[in-house]
Amino acid sequence: MSRKYAIIGVGHVGAAIAFSLVIQGFADELILIDKNKKKARAEQLDLQDATARLGSRPKIKIQDYSELADTDILFVTAGNIHALDNASGNRWAEFEYTREIVKDIAPKIKKSGFSGILIDTMNPCDAITQYLQKEIGLPGSRVLGTGTFLDTARMQRVVSEKFNVDPKNVSGFVYGEHGESQFVAWSTVSVNGLPLETLAPKMNLDLDTLEDTARSGGWAVHSGKGYTSFAIATCAIKLSRAVLDDAQLMCPCSSYNVKYDSYLGQPGIIGKNGVEELIDIPLQPEEEQKLATSAATIKEKFATM
Repeated sequence: MSRKYAIIGVGHVGAAIAFSLVIQGFADELILIDKNKKKARAEQLDLQDATARLGSRPKIKIQDYSELADTDILFVTAGNIHALDNASGNRWAEFEYTREIVKDIAPKIKKSGFSGILIDTMNPCDAITQYLQKEIGLPGSRVLGTGTFLDTARMQRVVSEKFNVDPKNVSGFVYGEHGESQFVAWSTVSVNGLPLETLAPKMNLDLDTLEDTARSGGWAVHSGKGYTSFAIATCAIKLSRAVLDDAQLMCPCSSYNVKYDSYLGQPGIIGKNGVEELIDIPLQPEEEQKLATSAATIKEKFATM
């Protein structure tokens, strides 16, 4: 089966996704679209030059929305990263720019007849993902955002460093907004299969400090190199592979929550139809309250769209 991907926005994140798809041989066809045609052409040529040293040779095309009609996975990665330069990690600083981008690209996506799975990395991720779903009209299950999939990876790294284990041996979830109101549901976290809440007192771990470190992880990267790219690109590709492989992968991502009438980060099963189902893990009362507060934050901002 031919695997066809498209990327709208080939800045740092879009380019990282494109490079990973090509270098790992995941894509048979790849469509690159950017408001800067010269940039899209440059990325196309650079990737095509690389294929002479690779085992695969995907077809790479640019600037054609009609190609989305039979695209399997569409990544929407456009944005204005410079809006965050003086924002102290507040992803809502991109809002006024990304909102206008959606107003421009959503009608074009809809007109193309795209019916695949859309994966959004734009910020503020939850509100923009919901806005894309609303404007394009695809079922909510087929429009998802990377959301707290990335924040969960950052939590896994921070916890793994404390316990000197592989991050993949840390399980659990970050819920809510891909932003300041997110929270680690510590009741879901375990290290090598052992509940963190029972391990933490033995090591005198301050969970609030750990959570702050994980939450600020993106800003730490941005302040050093001016943007984030590799980790978010890896999360986006992982979600896309779960779709194309029908992996039934359980992971957090930004998806629609009926209870709160909002997109937010929560665990779900990712398969060929996108978000196949949500997993309602029992949370502690204080965690439920944090989720409600985070959802209200997202919903309030979304209402201004």
